[in-house]
Amino acid sequence: MSLSTASSFSAVDPLTPAPKAPLHAGLAAELGERHRRRALYELGDHPLLERQRQHESNARSYPRRLPLALSRAQGVYVEDVEGRVFLDCLAGAGTLALGHNHPAVTDVLVRTLHSGLPLHTLDITTPVKDRFTQDVLGALPAPFAHHARIQFCGPTGADAVEAALKLVKLATGRGTVLAFQGAYHGMTQGALTLMGNLGPKAALGSSLNGVQFLPYPYEYRCPFGLGGGAGIAASLAYIDNLLSDPESGVPKPAAIIVEAVQGEGGMIPAPVAWLKGLRALATRHDIPLILDEVQTGFGRTGRMFAFEHAGIEPDVLVLSKALGGGLPLSVVAYHERFDTWRPGAHAGTFRGNQLAMAAGSVTLSVLRAERLDAAAAELGARLMAQLAALAKEHACIGDVRGRGLMIGVELVDAAAAPDALGARPAHRELAGRVQRECLRRGMIVELGGRHGSVVRFLPPLVITAAQIDEAARIFGQALVAALP
Repeated sequence: MSLSTASSFSAVDPLTPAPKAPLHAGLAAELGERHRRRALYELGDHPLLERQRQHESNARSYPRRLPLALSRAQGVYVEDVEGRVFLDCLAGAGTLALGHNHPAVTDVLVRTLHSGLPLHTLDITTPVKDRFTQDVLGALPAPFAHHARIQFCGPTGADAVEAALKLVKLATGRGTVLAFQGAYHGMTQGALTLMGNLGPKAALGSSLNGVQFLPYPYEYRCPFGLGGGAGIAASLAYIDNLLSDPESGVPKPAAIIVEAVQGEGGMIPAPVAWLKGLRALATRHDIPLILDEVQTGFGRTGRMFAFEHAGIEPDVLVLSKALGGGLPLSVVAYHERFDTWRPGAHAGTFRGNQLAMAAGSVTLSVLRAERLDAAAAELGARLMAQLAALAKEHACIGDVRGRGLMIGVELVDAAAAPDALGARPAHRELAGRVQRECLRRGMIVELGGRHGSVVRFLPPLVITAAQIDEAARIFGQALVAALP
């Protein structure tokens, strides 16, 4: 391709500013006003939901708790086919960093489609892919980016986890992986071995092996019964002993894989001191450290990446969700010393999603230009403060925790006796009722954590202070309505 031909792609350069169409602003204003004027929703059935039940796999999950048929969306709002408007605090499980149909994203998608760019290229490069690669490297901390290689994977975070596992096993010649209780890394066979939740793994039996699970530093329910600094010290000492003891029964692992904030596990942030200590242990024992930032990456926790709160660097970084600007895309970024792949050692037909790369580049541009990581820190603190105030009024709120706009409220049985550290038993049923009452009041939230007792907030990073306040009000009203 000549330089003149390559320059013809400037029309789809994701960093080229595009005007915001009036339709975007108009729809956002309309949905926002209708949400403000909403009445209490009655959640009935609809022919689309009935056909979904009849024809879709029994593996479907979200529609069971969120029985909605959606028709339009803009920003932080979605509208269903019956005209009801909801504040979306799930946002594609954290995928939609810029919210629904952000004008910068939709505009670049239209321009890319009209450019003549081939939409499917396997792993052959294009100007859009080259720009996206440079943008991802530019978002990484400079010392890590300087020695980084990028592996384009299939379109899901789980496939990127699979690639990361294969990468470290090939590079080290070892087989065992250390993972953590409460972990979630995906639902494919290899990723599922790393999951803390036993439910999805039970039916697969003994085919899942090669993983040693370690206690995660869960402050509210400290696995060592200590809490605070003592719990952190005990956790690190436990891991060090396991790696140092020649009779620990655990072979030297190919890697340690960890989430800096457990998402599905209950929005549990790993203490900064613990992450620093884990990084030091991995280095001392010559074990690659994999950071799974599929849900936490790209501003979600108040920094571009959650590991930056601890000032550490991973050896291997797994990215997806917000990476593609709302479209399917995943990559693994890793230190060049691990780049021992043979050609085709990890492949996939859809590892070259050009639309997702264009959307991903423009998403990174907006994140940086509008400093949405700093906004997530500020607005997350605002929501945490209001939720913490509710916790003082309601004993059924056992814990409020998170980082940035990744927040969990753990609901407990207020009538039960607390344990030695003050934690009460989880209350799954109450959490389910709260989720439904939130939906009736026009807000979408998801559940997670042990026993499904944690209400999770993952709103788009473009949410406003007024919308944060409304989310807190709705949650408070839903909690009161759900109590017996």
